[in-house]
Amino acid sequence: MKSLPSLTGLVLVLVLQASQAASLSFKVDQDQQASSGSEDATPLSLQPEPAQPDSGVPSGPEVLNRIVAIVNDDIVLQSELDAEITRVMAQLREKQTEPPPRPVLEKQVLERIIINHLQLQLAESTGVKVDDTTLNNKMQEVARGNGVTLTQFREVLEREGFDYAAFREELRQQLIINQLRQQIIGSYTKVSDQEVDNLLANLEAAGQGNVQYRLAHILIATPEGASPEEIELARVRAEKILASLRAGADFSQVAIAESDGQTALEGGDIGWRSLGQMPTLFVAPLKTMQPGDISDPIRSPSGFHIIKLMEQQGSERHVVEQTHVRHILLKTDALHTDEDNRIRIGQLEQRLRGGEDFATLAKSNSQDTVSAAKGGDLGWISPGDLVPKFEEVMDSMAPGQISTPFETEFGWHILEVLGRREHDSTEEYKRSKARQLIRARKADEQTFLWLRRLRDEAYVEYRLETDPG
Repeated sequence: MKSLPSLTGLVLVLVLQASQAASLSFKVDQDQQASSGSEDATPLSLQPEPAQPDSGVPSGPEVLNRIVAIVNDDIVLQSELDAEITRVMAQLREKQTEPPPRPVLEKQVLERIIINHLQLQLAESTGVKVDDTTLNNKMQEVARGNGVTLTQFREVLEREGFDYAAFREELRQQLIINQLRQQIIGSYTKVSDQEVDNLLANLEAAGQGNVQYRLAHILIATPEGASPEEIELARVRAEKILASLRAGADFSQVAIAESDGQTALEGGDIGWRSLGQMPTLFVAPLKTMQPGDISDPIRSPSGFHIIKLMEQQGSERHVVEQTHVRHILLKTDALHTDEDNRIRIGQLEQRLRGGEDFATLAKSNSQDTVSAAKGGDLGWISPGDLVPKFEEVMDSMAPGQISTPFETEFGWHILEVLGRREHDSTEEYKRSKARQLIRARKADEQTFLWLRRLRDEAYVEYRLETDPG
């Protein structure tokens, strides 16, 4: 069986790898929240108190759990915090990154947990759910992605000390959060053709159309509506951090310890992006930076940003194999059941193999009205243009071959491959990538604002033994 990567790292890779890498979110200044130093901030024991040493009786059960934060009507337990810290520590060891002191790591991890709790609370109140079928399909996808069966994947999880049911539930929660974000942010991420044209024109004018940048990022956050004094304190803190970085401090370690960004626990790494995907305020500094360079603090309404250019690369032309294909489609409707169509498509196959003309039969029988008018011709198809099952059959055939009948979500098909060619789709690819980048940038900006509002409007009380601020 193919070996799996460390499961502690895998758990995070499974769920929000893209979204975390694409997010430049923040953490609101925790000084605005309830202080953890008040008398009634003493951790609450969920177990009986141990007997006093001088009582002459054996000590009671050890305290196994306690509340470390209250999030609206929900709680965060020490066990949840410890489990997440264990996972993060394992990731840092894999990256050979020195972890920050325990209180600093607790602060970062607890804030991530709080943000997740708030999103799950909102999902529950708005009816966002992930059913078992969807979850099971995702579990199968995760297992296939690691080259094993689901049964083997479960065995590896359990062998490395992970509870399979807990893993499933965590994955369900992350899928719910993804779905919630898509519903809330989706309406703000429409992209027009004019926006795509403008981005491509600007990139070409700057000679940066094919350049990709890998960035690391540190955010020193300021509260919404921050006072001049709060802004100045953040600026001074950013300057001190920058001085330590330029004196040789490891950017990843500093990000873990100091950044208020959503990717702090990944060492600030936000992954590969083009200029079109960057927040606008990063574009000007990047144009003059070389790999390894660290920017001056960059002011934004959310605080002060420090970026490091980790790597830079250009992209080559995008050439794909296209297939010229035509098909006949029979759909299930009020007059024709699925079984009727299965029989009819089999009869059409026999007529085709008997020498009847494909185009003629398509015009008179196919229920794909657009292609039927052209004898079933779908034109030149690039990878990803059609549903996976159709492309799987199409890709398995040589030019001139006619398929056996097969079914997709649209109905029953027969297809004929007419030819194949290598096609330079660089321009189409550029437009598609530009659209994706603009959409991702808009989603970043809206997610940032939405999480900030969600966090500001929440009641959060810290009950850590150490001060999270």
